[in-house]
Amino acid sequence: MMLMLPVFFMFFVFAILGTIFWIWMIVDCACNEKSEGNDKLIWILIILLTHWIGALIYLLVRRPKRKQELGK
Repeated sequence: MMLMLPVFFMFFVFAILGTIFWIWMIVDCACNEKSEGNDKLIWILIILLTHWIGALIYLLVRRPKRKQELGK
């Protein structure tokens, strides 16, 4: 029973950090993506529907490209 508490705490912390990261990527995409075309809408939908996995994909795939193109 005592081993369950640290495992539960670890999953709880992971869930909180994943949700914070997810919200950060939604806000980053909504504020910094250009509004031309459907790119912004598609990325927001990807992030919303796939939670932290979509946020991680956005961070690794799109965000560096956006920073290179737009500088923000």
